[in-house]
Amino acid sequence: MTLALILSALAAVLHVYIFVMESLTWTSPRTRAVFEMTAEDAQTTKLLAFNQGFYNLFLALITATGIVMVVAGQRGVGAALVLASVGSMLAAALVLRASAPDKTRAALTQGGLPLLAVAAMVVALV
Repeated sequence: MTLALILSALAAVLHVYIFVMESLTWTSPRTRAVFEMTAEDAQTTKLLAFNQGFYNLFLALITATGIVMVVAGQRGVGAALVLASVGSMLAAALVLRASAPDKTRAALTQGGLPLLAVAAMVVALV
């Protein structure tokens, strides 16, 4: 269970970082470079990215809540929250890969830790 919680926490931290990029620094040169966007494209999509960033933040917060619940002894509820949130992170990465094969690297970055977290959690629960 410890490994699953660590991997889940790392996935949550990554998604907080994605939130920062999408909701707070979207038009900055550094974030535009990460997402391979022009300044014009970033400005045009700023509102969409702002909203999308909050989805990532909320998934991270649900993950953190689940981790706290497990540590507090509420293993079932906590594991369910963790699995729902990291599972959603993984599903979003799969959607990205399926809809934009040229974004495979981004999908792997977004979904790698959640995949490991889901696998570790399932093993811990079985």
